[in-house]
Amino acid sequence: MLIRNIALSFMVSCLVVFTTSAIEIGDFDLGGVIRVNYVNGDYSSDGSDAAQRGDNGGNFEMDVFRLNLDYQRGPYIGKAEYRWYDGYNFLHTGWVGYDFKDNAQVQVGLNRVPFGVGAYGAANSWFFDQYYYMGLSDDMDVGIKYTRSYEHWVIDMAYYISAESSYVGNSEESARYSYDIVSNGSPYSHYEEENQFNLRMVYKTLSETMPTDVGISLQWGQLAADSTYAEDSDAYAVAAHSRTQYRNWTLMMQLTQYDYNAKYKDSAVDENGVPLRNDLIMMGAYDFPWPVASKGIIPSVALSYTLTPKVDWIDSITFYNDYSVIIKDADDFNDSALNVTGMAIASGGWYIYVDYAYSNGNYFVGDEGDVYGDSYLNSSVGDFGANLNDEWKGRFNINFGYYF
Repeated sequence: MLIRNIALSFMVSCLVVFTTSAIEIGDFDLGGVIRVNYVNGDYSSDGSDAAQRGDNGGNFEMDVFRLNLDYQRGPYIGKAEYRWYDGYNFLHTGWVGYDFKDNAQVQVGLNRVPFGVGAYGAANSWFFDQYYYMGLSDDMDVGIKYTRSYEHWVIDMAYYISAESSYVGNSEESARYSYDIVSNGSPYSHYEEENQFNLRMVYKTLSETMPTDVGISLQWGQLAADSTYAEDSDAYAVAAHSRTQYRNWTLMMQLTQYDYNAKYKDSAVDENGVPLRNDLIMMGAYDFPWPVASKGIIPSVALSYTLTPKVDWIDSITFYNDYSVIIKDADDFNDSALNVTGMAIASGGWYIYVDYAYSNGNYFVGDEGDVYGDSYLNSSVGDFGANLNDEWKGRFNINFGYYF
């Protein structure tokens, strides 16, 4: 509550400030951002003032306050980022690195996994796309990453010894930024990620009229099991992706097949004594764990148009539509789709998302009719697992962000 009040007060004070600058301390640059959400959507009400993943009547809620620290001295570089949310906080980024003279760079520590068309998936909106919630975009893990750029190629290679850690929150193992497979002792949560290898190769056409990047991403890692409930296994994901620009238009596309290969023992049961199915595995982030479909295909497409208005107080406006869907391997699971239509407004230190998200299987979009049943599989909540209610719901969201 204290963090939220401080953050909201800071946001109000920024309403009269339209410049942005980091604080330089020797070789370090200190900056950050504060973001606040306005939410209105298909949400139930429990008669209180609290938001049930967003209040149906519309409300403002603290999103995040974060601090960034960047370091550079000659070829030596580093980056750290810590984030505070309402009720939990965690380290987002923390690595040191070196810039080589041959367009190469190495990062060691908590850094972003190289996978997919871009850092945030095939997405432009504040919600990202379904890749993020399956741990396949903007995923921060602990390891070493090497990047080398050529005239037509960009190649990323990485090894991660483990997923990021869990920090301060109410959950066990899920107070973290990016979605990882977590083990907290509850059903479907008997695995942890380790020894992951990534290779990403992108070919750039360098066309002046329609520059296009075409690439592939490969990922393989081990899943260390709690031997009481499961057997050690592995996981993989493979993706083909492209990014094309034509004048003010940008088109991003990606198709991914993934398999978090769960192998629960026959003795592993849920709270009702029902044997665990290998179709589900636990993932956690934002202080909340919930099972996801362990195997499937994810296609996505994102189209955007950016214009620069002839007004002094707006730098740019980007209009976009992002669509992605998790097509699950289990025959009795419903697919989980997300479509976001919106625009992003940039003005000095401000970056504002105005989004309408429409989904039949995203935990953060709507909760009307959702019922948490006696087991994870029997729950009707619209999510990334069984998604048994299979209902489309909407959420209108404005995210006000001020960067300093």
